[in-house]
Amino acid sequence: MIEELIAAGFGGQGVLSMGMTLAYAGMIENKEISWMPSYGPEMRGGTANCITIISDNKISSPIISMFDSAIILNQPSMEKFESKIKPGGLIIYESANILKPSTRTDIEIIGIPAATEAVKMKNPKTLNMIMLGAYLERKPVVKIESVLEALKKVLPERYHNLLPINKQALERGAYLIENEMITLGEAF
Repeated sequence: MIEELIAAGFGGQGVLSMGMTLAYAGMIENKEISWMPSYGPEMRGGTANCITIISDNKISSPIISMFDSAIILNQPSMEKFESKIKPGGLIIYESANILKPSTRTDIEIIGIPAATEAVKMKNPKTLNMIMLGAYLERKPVVKIESVLEALKKVLPERYHNLLPINKQALERGAYLIENEMITLGEAF
C-alpha cells in the first residue's frame, strides 16, 4: 500500500498540522512516511499545502507531482491541484468555501461542509479534523486511534484538553462522508 496525498488551503486552516498528524499516525503504525510542507512567507491567510505519503514500503522520493488523493480547503487550491490527481483518485473538498469544485469525471469528488460543521461544534478550528475524519473513512490508511495518539505529539501539551473535541471532529467527518456526502464525479 502507498498513499500519496496533497492537503491544501489557506494558512491558518490547519492544513500543515492535518498532514503532520497523518504522518505521525503512520509512524505509530510502523509505516514509512514522508511529510513535506509548503507555504508562502505570509503563512496565515496565504496559501499552504503539504504532501503526506504513507507506505508499507520504502518511499523513493518525497517530491511528487501527481497524487492519489487531495484534501482541498479553498478555491485557489482546487484550481491549482485538481489536475494533479491521478485518474481513479479522490478529491475531498470543503463545500462551504469552494464554489467551483472540479468537474473531472475520471476521479471521485466529494464535498464536505466542514466549516459549517465546525461552527456547529462551537470550534471553527476543528475544520481540519472533520476533513481528516472524512478522508480516513473513505481511505483508511491509518486507524483513528493512531490519529488520536498522533495528536498528543502534534499538539502542544497545553492543548491536550482539546483531544476530546478533535475526536468528535474526526467522528463527525466520518459520519458526513458516510451519510451526507455530495458526490460530483465517480471513478471510472
